[in-house]
Amino acid sequence: MLETMKELTERQKLLLSLVIHEFTNEASPVGSKNLVEKYKLDFSSATVRNELSTLTDLGYLRQPHTSAGREPTEEGYRYFVGRLLRENELPESMRKMITHQFYQTRHDVDQWMRLAASILANQSKAASLITAPHTETARFRHLELISTHGRQVLMVLVLVGGEVHQRILSLEEPISQENLSSSTSWLSSLFHGMDTSAIQANMQKVHGFELIVTNWILEEMGQIDSLSSGEIYLDGFTNVMAEPEFVNSGEASRALKVLEERSSLQDLLSRVMLPGTVDGVQVLIGGEGTFDELSDCSVILAKYGSPGYVTGTLGILGPIRMYYGRSISTIRFISNLLSDMVVEQLGD
Repeated sequence: MLETMKELTERQKLLLSLVIHEFTNEASPVGSKNLVEKYKLDFSSATVRNELSTLTDLGYLRQPHTSAGREPTEEGYRYFVGRLLRENELPESMRKMITHQFYQTRHDVDQWMRLAASILANQSKAASLITAPHTETARFRHLELISTHGRQVLMVLVLVGGEVHQRILSLEEPISQENLSSSTSWLSSLFHGMDTSAIQANMQKVHGFELIVTNWILEEMGQIDSLSSGEIYLDGFTNVMAEPEFVNSGEASRALKVLEERSSLQDLLSRVMLPGTVDGVQVLIGGEGTFDELSDCSVILAKYGSPGYVTGTLGILGPIRMYYGRSISTIRFISNLLSDMVVEQLGD
């Protein structure tokens, strides 16, 4: 465990940070002479070489070949992220631009998700993921029934928090759009803000066709309650596939399947993200010995939303050799922005 490993001197911390910075940029082992010359260090190449050897013995660096330079290990990255990392604050102009983009789509949750995934992928040069805001307990907000063809009706169920679910229903007899709209207006008023148990307690107030619709609502909300997250949005897969360590390798595809397969992603999120919390960013480096598919990758995740009510998860997946400071800062900023927007949506 990292906590039991020897604490580093200030010079060793500096050199570990420089090796990680160089390796992130160049994707090739870093030599002592290069560090001295590039950063104009006030100690000799021999001293740097000795310190790099010590860092290797401690498990923070490795040397691929006898004559090669050094590169960081997973333990080295964990030490760096946990103790040495300084987040690169997003420039004010970038923060304003991102905020403006979001508030242009402030009432369209689907657009929030697509925009967040796109910004994360572009800023981090990694693969991004975001799960739509999902109520920990589904609460009814609004209903629409739209006549489509003959006896078929589109049911649009909107939950508190903005989550939208749709399904096609088949009626026994055609019903006019006017009557459908009248029923949905009454049911939306009656059930507003209720969860399934509260709706069930009020079922004696509905009859006939509206009772049939209420049962559909309960069935849909019951399925929603069984899900641990909302719809999943992904972007930036080509960023990961283009990284030098993944070219002509199946490792990237293997890792990206974790994001593509809902069951695998749910397992990852449930084991990494603490339930009921929003603040904080979680960094998973090299799978942490738990996720074999991610042994060559890092995952950075954060929650957003209103704890205990409506939450979602956003993050990135990329090579262990990634720009942690910039990525963590971007994730934290978008997480806070989305949290504000979700709370505002709840207020609406």
